[in-house]
Amino acid sequence: MNQQEQAKKWGQIVAKCWADEAFKARFKADPAAVFKEYGLVVPVGLKVVENLPEVNYIVLPAKPADLSDEQLDGVAGGILCYTRL
Repeated sequence: MNQQEQAKKWGQIVAKCWADEAFKARFKADPAAVFKEYGLVVPVGLKVVENLPEVNYIVLPAKPADLSDEQLDGVAGGILCYTRL
């Protein structure tokens, strides 16, 4: 499955969580099962947290073990998109 297909499936999960409270509760309780249902690879240690109006989480990715500091300096990654309603 390519990255575009994975992103589409992730979007389907998010949309269903927004529309169906029971599905969202199940996803938060057992995200690995939902990932498997949608054909997605289950990351090790998968945990779901939900941004709320009063609390927002930022995920700091783990440093890859196989890159030197010099190599990391040359890597561009991620985007921070923050809006306050």
